[in-house]
Amino acid sequence: MLITTTPSIEGRPVRHILGLVHSETILGANLFRDLLASLRDIVGGRARAYEATLIRAREMAMEELERRARLLGADAVVGVHLDVEVLGKAGGMVMVCAMGTAVELMPPGTLPPPPPTFPRT
Repeated sequence: MLITTTPSIEGRPVRHILGLVHSETILGANLFRDLLASLRDIVGGRARAYEATLIRAREMAMEELERRARLLGADAVVGVHLDVEVLGKAGGMVMVCAMGTAVELMPPGTLPPPPPTFPRT
């Protein structure tokens, strides 16, 4: 399945718009990871444990977005937007929301139908 942040896919016109699809993923960080991240904040450096949690949450949200689009019969999701929020006391959880438009694309090499013409009066 094609998933893109752009509103269209070059060379693949949209045949049908199937609707909005969305997904949400919330993952918690554990106490040990929080402690290590706090130490890194003090001494500097990257908090790789949090990065890994954020990457996994994003992957899960995108997988769910794709699953929901397939249920609608889509072969692509366009206009995808990701939103990340920190939740819970002391930012103990991360939420990733993904949303986009599920579409059915024209086959490759197919031109879109011409726009309707109206008789001149």
